[in-house]
Amino acid sequence: MTLIETNDEKQFVSDDYNYYFNKHTGFFIRWGKTSYDDPVFSHYGPEIADIEISTICHGGCKFCYKSNQPTGVNMSFPTFKKICNKLPSTVTQIAFGIGDIDGNPDLWSIMVHARERGIIPNITINGSRMKPKYYDSLTLLCGAVSVSLYNYETCYNAVKELTSRGLKQTNIHCLLSKETYDKCMRAIHDYHNDPRLSDLNAIVFLWLKPVGYRNTYHQVTSEMFKNLVARAEEFNVPFGFDSCSAGNFVNIVGDKYNTVVESCESTLFSLYINVEGKAFPCSFCENVNGYNGVDVLSADDFINDVWFSDDFVRFRESVILNTDKNKCRMCPIYNLRCE
Repeated sequence: MTLIETNDEKQFVSDDYNYYFNKHTGFFIRWGKTSYDDPVFSHYGPEIADIEISTICHGGCKFCYKSNQPTGVNMSFPTFKKICNKLPSTVTQIAFGIGDIDGNPDLWSIMVHARERGIIPNITINGSRMKPKYYDSLTLLCGAVSVSLYNYETCYNAVKELTSRGLKQTNIHCLLSKETYDKCMRAIHDYHNDPRLSDLNAIVFLWLKPVGYRNTYHQVTSEMFKNLVARAEEFNVPFGFDSCSAGNFVNIVGDKYNTVVESCESTLFSLYINVEGKAFPCSFCENVNGYNGVDVLSADDFINDVWFSDDFVRFRESVILNTDKNKCRMCPIYNLRCE
């Protein structure tokens, strides 16, 4: 295997698993022995790490799967450095998990260190508690920033601040549920009607997961899902979904988007590390079904101790086996199929 890396791009080459990643545009392509092969998983380590660096958030959202509070825990910069330096060279990007933008004062040092390692930082923000210096730093350090849609004014203003600074990969994240359905539909309408969204990259809809003691929201029906996609197509709005939506998307919308759909990649091409430095297949299986986490900080060999740990192998085998007729890998823990 060979890793070819410059300031602009990263390419991994082996007999059965290969990828190309552009650090500036975020363009990523993966293939196997030939360009027609789609590898089942990477034996060499994850492509993306989802790392939680703070649980502090003043939002108090009912649907928060983490049920975060104004008091919480931060991952320190020294701890992040230890974890980051253990990650294999296959990692191209880190998706940082944070509530309040100012929750962890080490956020900016953490992002700089990731950049120094050749890993591109991405983050989702709630748009609150923002300052010009925060927008400047996000634009300078991040490959992509998503703004969660909780409040229209807060979200749209944050999008404008980021895009006006030249951050092309600025997205809106919308939780898709019965309770937030009207908000998702309005975002589609606002894309062409609110000038603050004129340079928005895309609206990304996130599938509701039955996690979090405050979460009392409900999944949308198949008809609602179909209508949402039809509305986005009708108004020519760039849109996307998270991997948890893939099975429903393909089964309901049809196969015309199959080539751009990535179903669950947890333990196959990605992993989650919580604020304590424990690795899980994904953030939604933390301390669920016997997944108690693998301590990354004490790992001597990331590939053997984490990537091929019993927990990761168990989840990997389950998600591969739980593949439907459309070749979408379905969640082995939660039933995410809509009615």
